[in-house]
Amino acid sequence: MKILVTGGAGFIGSAVVRRAIAEGHEVVNLDKLTYSANLENVASVADSPRYAFEQVDICDEAAVAAVFARHSPDAVMHLAAESHNDRAIEGPLDFVRSNVLGAAVLLEAARAHWMALPDDRKAGFRFHHVSTDEVFGALGEDGHFTEETPYDPNSPYSASKAGADHLVRAWGRTFGLPVVLTNCANNYGPFQFPEKLIPTVISRALEGKSIPVYGDGRQVRDWLHVDDHAEALLLVLGKGRLGETYCIGGDSSRRNIEVIQLICAHLDRMAPANVPHAERIEFVADRPGHDFRYSIDASKLKAELGWAPRRTVPEGLEDTVRWYVDNRDWVEGIRQRGFESERLGLVKAS
Repeated sequence: MKILVTGGAGFIGSAVVRRAIAEGHEVVNLDKLTYSANLENVASVADSPRYAFEQVDICDEAAVAAVFARHSPDAVMHLAAESHNDRAIEGPLDFVRSNVLGAAVLLEAARAHWMALPDDRKAGFRFHHVSTDEVFGALGEDGHFTEETPYDPNSPYSASKAGADHLVRAWGRTFGLPVVLTNCANNYGPFQFPEKLIPTVISRALEGKSIPVYGDGRQVRDWLHVDDHAEALLLVLGKGRLGETYCIGGDSSRRNIEVIQLICAHLDRMAPANVPHAERIEFVADRPGHDFRYSIDASKLKAELGWAPRRTVPEGLEDTVRWYVDNRDWVEGIRQRGFESERLGLVKAS
C-alpha cells in the first residue's frame, strides 16, 4: 500500500514509518515538524524511493487536500498529535486545535479523496486513527481497559484525544468512511523525545542531574515497546475489521518508581557514575489530575489478529537504555535546540 502517515517524524510515527518501509509499503510522511518532531528519526529510510516527506500542518485544509491530490494514498494512519500531559495543562487550546480540529480536517480530506477513488481502490481504502488508553480515565487497584470501557478522560490531553476518537467514529457511521481505531498503552523505546518519563530519567541521569518522580511514584502504567506497537498498528491497518476498535497493551504493568529503579540499575552497569543513579531520585509535586493506574486487556487483538508483544519490560528497557547511552548526540541535538527538561504543568488544580 501507499500509506499516508501523519506525525511520521515523531516517536511512534517514525517507528511506523521505518517498519512500513521495511515491510515493502510506500510511505508519505506528513509532519508539521513541531518541537518534538525530528527528521533524524526517519533518516534510515529517507533515501528510499518508497518514502516521501511533506511538511504540513494537519489543520491547514488546503495543504492537507493538496497532499492527498499529489500522492493519492491507499490508506491513512493518523498519529499526529500533541501528546504531553504537562504541556496540555499549560496550553490546552493547542491540544484542542491539533488533536480535535486537526483530526476533523484530516477526516474531511480523507473522505473527499475516498469518495473520488475508483471502485476497486475505494473498497480497499482505510483510515486508521491511533489513540491512547488515557481516554478511558483511571483504574483503581485492579481491572483492565477493554474496547467496551466507557470514556472518562481526566486531562486536557486525554479529552482532546477522546474528542478525536468520537469524530472518527462519527465519520465512519455518518459517511461510511472505512475507519479503524486503536487505543494503546504507554510507549517507550528509541527516539522518544526527552520530556516523557523514561527518556527523561535516562537523559537526566546521563547528565548527572536529579531524577524527578511525580508524587510517590506509585502510579501504574502498562508499558508497550514502540516497535511492538508499530507492528500491531500495521497489522490492524491491513487486517482489522472496519469500524472496530482494538486495544494494544504490553502485558507489562509496572509502578513508575519500579520502572525508574530498573532504569537506574541498567545505567549503573552501562554508564556508572560516582554514586548509584538511584540516589539521584527526587520526589516532586504530582501533576494535577494525574491518573493513578492504566492497564490494557489486548485479548481482542490477540484473538482476531494473532498479535502479542515480543518484548518484556526488562528486555525492552535494557535495549532502550543502551540506545540512549550509545546515542547521546541525538539528545544533545535536542538540547541545542533549547529543550532543557524543565518542569511543566504545575498549575494548581481548582
